[in-house]
Amino acid sequence: MKKLGYTAGDSVVIPPYGVGVVSGISTRQIANSSFSYYQVEFPNTTSKAFVPIDAPSTTGMRHALTALEMPEICARLTKGQVNLPRQWSARHRRVTEILSSGEPFEIASLTAELHRWHLERGLPDLDRQAYRRALKMLMQEVRLIADESALEVQAFLDRAWLEVSN
Repeated sequence: MKKLGYTAGDSVVIPPYGVGVVSGISTRQIANSSFSYYQVEFPNTTSKAFVPIDAPSTTGMRHALTALEMPEICARLTKGQVNLPRQWSARHRRVTEILSSGEPFEIASLTAELHRWHLERGLPDLDRQAYRRALKMLMQEVRLIADESALEVQAFLDRAWLEVSN
């Protein structure tokens, strides 16, 4: 079960920015009112996000994946399915919706579907870009986990990345 609040040192995901670490809580004065925010820093950048403590879900902020979730991610990467429309504009809307949600299980299912399409018939350019984005989003989170099942997921993502990059 996921814990509800966030504390300093927690790995979190804020779509579309990716994985960050809660560095603490800061308070800011705005129009004679005090507001508290989680301060999230993103590794290897100078970027920071300030997420309202009262409503972190408004930004899509969630805890990063854990080792316990790796078997489900692995299952979705190999067997996951997403019913994608054949018409380009409708498919693009659906894919963008899934990627923007930041929901890792949906993204893993989308990745599996695009992987199948890539192997069966190749991907048009925009679908290939979406596939790369989905792979990167999952890679960023999974790389934080030192676990045997995470290594299996990493191997799948690495192979898929090499396939789509060639």
